[in-house]
Amino acid sequence: MTSQRQFSFARALNVFGPYIGLLFVLGVFCANNEVRPYFLTGANFKIILTQSVVVAICALGMTMIIVGGGIDLSLGSSVALAGVVGATLIAKGVSPVWVVIVTILSGGLVGAVNGLVIAGFRMMPFIVSLGMMGVARGVAKWLSGNQTVNFPESPLNHIMALESPDQLFPLPWGVWIALVLALIVAVVMNRSVFGRYLFAIGANEVAAGYSGIRVQKHKAVTYVLAGLLFGVAGLMQLSRLTQGDPSIASGLELDVIAAVVIGGASLNGGAGSIAGSLIGALIMAVLRNGSSQSGWPNYMQEIIIGMVIVAAVGLDKFRQRKARG
Repeated sequence: MTSQRQFSFARALNVFGPYIGLLFVLGVFCANNEVRPYFLTGANFKIILTQSVVVAICALGMTMIIVGGGIDLSLGSSVALAGVVGATLIAKGVSPVWVVIVTILSGGLVGAVNGLVIAGFRMMPFIVSLGMMGVARGVAKWLSGNQTVNFPESPLNHIMALESPDQLFPLPWGVWIALVLALIVAVVMNRSVFGRYLFAIGANEVAAGYSGIRVQKHKAVTYVLAGLLFGVAGLMQLSRLTQGDPSIASGLELDVIAAVVIGGASLNGGAGSIAGSLIGALIMAVLRNGSSQSGWPNYMQEIIIGMVIVAAVGLDKFRQRKARG
């Protein structure tokens, strides 16, 4: 009976924990009388939602990877590379349609290299993606000449543009794109054979292999799909900044991993949800926005984010202990 109660508590913590965390963070900043009038406005929530798009889309791919028992530390470099590729193509006068396709595929290419090396050579995802972090960042700097890539006015600039910035609606197209992608990934994770296999691999890779699941193939495909999502995030970042910057998104992987773990995913694999990861991404955006609204210096914001990451990992360990009873 006790073990059943502990399992139920751990399951409830996975489901409701992210929402409780979001309410707590909102409450912290709302408690400040000087911040509240500016924080609780439609205009500010539009900014928060816009700021969360890149982290949210990356969190979709990272959720798939972590559920399957992996990790990807190269996503920040993938986002930067995709942004540089897109900006370079626009500057050369390439059609916006082809810019979108090639930008997304550039992220998929990084994911494919990660997946093939990890699955083909049975190497640790941490080491492979750590190496690819440097490779992708270096390629981005090489393509851009180690400087920002500026380009003329493009239709892609409007994807993340803030129209009517003094009110909540209309939201930028990027917010709706993130929500549609989240719905698609959620269906894949929860309603498809591939998704069920992914959870099985993350829960027990050896047992999944004995069950007839082609573990290495599914791992490789997971990294490719996640890479494509990172490419989409790079496109969103490009639209938001209206330039390609090879140094952007440094440390983005930490925000994304924190968002996914806060959302209920286990770093040991086999557990995670798309809805939880989206809430986790929103929590990270609220933290950064609220810190800025409160006038806290950048170093204080970094300290807070670091503490949140440590707390997220601690929460993951707590959930695992409760689940084991």
